[in-house]
Amino acid sequence: MDAARVDSWLWAIRIYKTRSAATTACRAGHVRVNGDRVKAAQQVRIGDELRVRIAGFDRILIVRQLLVKRVGAPLAALAYEDRTPEREPQAALGLRDRGAGRPTKRERRDIDKLRGRDDPSY
Repeated sequence: MDAARVDSWLWAIRIYKTRSAATTACRAGHVRVNGDRVKAAQQVRIGDELRVRIAGFDRILIVRQLLVKRVGAPLAALAYEDRTPEREPQAALGLRDRGAGRPTKRERRDIDKLRGRDDPSY
């Protein structure tokens, strides 16, 4: 085997939970192979670079092994090289506990200040 479908490969290495989710991502243009948007049936080969947009961030994967059947997580991790740059951790901005009720005027001002909306013209 010298090539595999991109949707099948993404499902087999556990990037997507289902193959249909991988197919939908390809249709939406969230998957690129070597810089080009691809359809689900596009073939990937060893050495190809995939950019997969998940939750608003791109994951950069290099194909190291071709898989068409879903395998265990340790084996799936060996099938690709992850070159995704590290993301900076983001602090939770003004989150309130569920059931805490409506914020008071002072709490609302503090939340706005945290979010950078403390400008009086806002």
